[in-house]
Amino acid sequence: MSDKLYWEDMQPGETRDLGSITPSREDIIAFATQFDPQPFHLDDDAAKASVFGGLCASGWHTCSMAMRLMVLNFLNNTSSLGAPGLENIKWMKPVFPGDTLRLQSTTTDVRPMSKRADVGLVRSVWAMYNQHGAQVLHMEGWGMFRRKP
Repeated sequence: MSDKLYWEDMQPGETRDLGSITPSREDIIAFATQFDPQPFHLDDDAAKASVFGGLCASGWHTCSMAMRLMVLNFLNNTSSLGAPGLENIKWMKPVFPGDTLRLQSTTTDVRPMSKRADVGLVRSVWAMYNQHGAQVLHMEGWGMFRRKP
């Protein structure tokens, strides 16, 4: 018997705590150098002069950190088949070096996939918080999960 979670194991209202991650200054600069080379993600002086007041992570980096926590602490233990996309991505507060970010995921809806009887859809809201309890990220979307054989 598999210990993986299937579509049938997920119910609306379930909230999962998916761990935490703490980006360093070097992590923030490395990500930004490759994927989002805006000055406030790369240079301390430019960041101080920006609306953020200091070097901060790219929003895409924040999403990537959330995805890492989601995969390592949930999806790898499920029958996940990927996702058709995410919606309502909001970067609510900047993420600074040394912030400890915690991810929560709440299941809001489940339904069978209309075109594939062996697949179910799970809608989730992802919320990431810093060490002060301030929400820094909000995302919503559907995931596809294999149904029990």
